[in-house]
Amino acid sequence: MSLSQPKSPIEEYAKRFLDHLEIEMSRSLRTIESYGRCLDQFIRTTGIKQPKDITLDTVREYRISLNRRTTRSGDTLKRNTQSYHAIVLRSFLKFLARQDIKTLSAEKIEVGHTPTRQVDFLDPDEVERIILATQGSALRNLRDRAILELLFSSGLRVSELTSLDRQHINLEKEEFSVRGKGSKLRIVFISPSAKGALTRYLDRRTDTDAALFIALPQQGLINQRNSKRETLRLTPRSVQRLVKHYATKAGIVKDVHPHTLRHSFATDLLINGADIRSVQAMLGHASITTTQIYTHVTNEHLKEIHKSFHDRRRKKK
Repeated sequence: MSLSQPKSPIEEYAKRFLDHLEIEMSRSLRTIESYGRCLDQFIRTTGIKQPKDITLDTVREYRISLNRRTTRSGDTLKRNTQSYHAIVLRSFLKFLARQDIKTLSAEKIEVGHTPTRQVDFLDPDEVERIILATQGSALRNLRDRAILELLFSSGLRVSELTSLDRQHINLEKEEFSVRGKGSKLRIVFISPSAKGALTRYLDRRTDTDAALFIALPQQGLINQRNSKRETLRLTPRSVQRLVKHYATKAGIVKDVHPHTLRHSFATDLLINGADIRSVQAMLGHASITTTQIYTHVTNEHLKEIHKSFHDRRRKKK
């Protein structure tokens, strides 16, 4: 079943809801696809045909099925994943209510409490080790260093990084605009080290591809004529593999991925005195609550500093 070709009234309303998200709400295609999968799964699992068929019992049984579902690796769905399904359904029900369609009230669906997210970050020494692991003069090395430097310099999401074009970057001003979640624009800044890495990488590029970061053959040569793709643009998955590769090469035992560098960026700012509202703006968080996950980490760090350096001359009693 596909919501792009609705076969029942509920599927038709679901399609209208997704169109509403795209046109009126300016949500990203990635978000719309995610909402579509959740609604498609809800409709297939429950077998409902009409909005009026959605009842508390229907929702309860569906949430029980989500809680009992296992992934390919045999794990159950995480609580935040289950909560996401509930949030999508609530949004859909609110949309139906605004259209005066008879259905279950969205307020009757409770979103379960999601445990505080664990934030993994790298200390400055670990970041430096990963970046230095890219050493080399080949175009691939220059590209990879530019990627790592920019991720840590700006706190970009990996999807934001891979969507950048060369024309987006202003190295003279050391800043650029990026469109993040909810298609919201924000200003991103480039550190001197990231600027240098980007300059060296771009100076070596001889292709005409618009993408800022491109895939390279093993030998480091670019042959667009032999490529079946319309663009050489690097994919988010490729960047994830790249980051893990250099973390392993640097001897970092943590599970490092692109978002780890985003966490490290935010944590580094807060530890060094940045106010949380500024960090929120730089990360592109819609809510300050999302940014506050980093205060738990930085508070623990400050506690250790306090223990190590405060009032050391006084004798213990």
